[in-house]
Amino acid sequence: MWKKPGTPVPIEPSQVVVGLYIWLDISWVDHPFLTSRIMVSTEKEIAMIRAHHVEGRLYYYPDMSRAEPRPVSRLPSQSEAELSAAELEAAALRLEVQALEATKKAKLQRQRLAAQRADKNWEDAARATREALLNMARSPKTAGTQLSQLSRQTASAIAKGQEVLLHLLGDKKGQGPQFHALNVMTLSMVVGKHAGLTERELADLALGALAHDGGKAQIPVAILQSATRKKFEEDFYRQHVQFSVQFATESGVFTPEALAVIADHHECADGTGWPKSKKETSRAARILALVNRYDRLCTPEASGREALMPSEALATLFRTLAGKYDKSLLSTLIKLLGVYPPGTVVQLSDGSLALVVSPGATSLQPRVLIYSPEVPRDEAPTLDLADEPGLKVTEAIRPSTLPPDVLDWLNPQQRLSYFYSVSGSDV
Repeated sequence: MWKKPGTPVPIEPSQVVVGLYIWLDISWVDHPFLTSRIMVSTEKEIAMIRAHHVEGRLYYYPDMSRAEPRPVSRLPSQSEAELSAAELEAAALRLEVQALEATKKAKLQRQRLAAQRADKNWEDAARATREALLNMARSPKTAGTQLSQLSRQTASAIAKGQEVLLHLLGDKKGQGPQFHALNVMTLSMVVGKHAGLTERELADLALGALAHDGGKAQIPVAILQSATRKKFEEDFYRQHVQFSVQFATESGVFTPEALAVIADHHECADGTGWPKSKKETSRAARILALVNRYDRLCTPEASGREALMPSEALATLFRTLAGKYDKSLLSTLIKLLGVYPPGTVVQLSDGSLALVVSPGATSLQPRVLIYSPEVPRDEAPTLDLADEPGLKVTEAIRPSTLPPDVLDWLNPQQRLSYFYSVSGSDV
């Protein structure tokens, strides 16, 4: 379990030794290290710290350190020859540090641009989706046109993208049907692409995913949010599938395949689903059924029902509910999200706390946002652990165990919101 590193104690650069857990109280982009809090492990790192002239901005954490600081000392006087050699060595070190800093800044800029694109695309999609879903019953044709346009754009971007990355977005305040709809559409699209769906099939899946809960506008909120429905309430709740299909049909823009995706999104492979207990459904419908359940495990609709951590939701699907869903699609979802899906709070091997913001190249190496309370959240470093062989995840941390101020900064969000960015397309 993660705990705060304790109270930082100021020290001089001359006191730094291998084994100290230190904090550089300077901007992350102004030093070459992965994080501003590091366990000093080499003499070269000590030289880099001293080269940055961090007097008055250097601290160490006694509780996290494996050594004691050495006494404050002045550097010994050097002969002319020794001074010349030292100057050359210092100059070489400065060049190396500058190169490391430039590489780090460039990588950070690329990551931020990709995340910003995903965030902007989400905002645009959220406005259109919210408006369409709220107007579905009143004006199905107008709503259907809006959702159809968005689904085609999304399918085209996903199909043409050489690389599709999921991003956990910044704080998305407010409530509304667009959150679940966009989460489900986004994940369904990524799973669908890896499952080999064509652009046309992706468009039908996206359209069905956006509108699959449109009929819930006809269900009283008290029933929607009840965790213990009576039989007549459950029967009425399940009619939202029929209402959703009805509105979609009235819009005139849904293909038979897209309508089938909506109609079958609560069906299960073992025949225990509803409304028709069908075992055989389309691949697109099987994708939506799986992704819909995953997102609801993470963000329950019923009030009072505990939200699972993303990793717990995947584990539940794999260990408890696997028989209800397409095994190959479940395997694809787990592979795409990784052992530590977006939204998971993790502890790293250097003692740092981080929030997973995107799956990485491998399931054990996600991209993470480093907990850095001294800076605003949007300025904190984001690291791709696949590029950092010396750093790894040691465990997932349950958010409820974190101090309130830490949880507030990390903000893993009771309602997870994520979207995608693509490369190799015009979007």
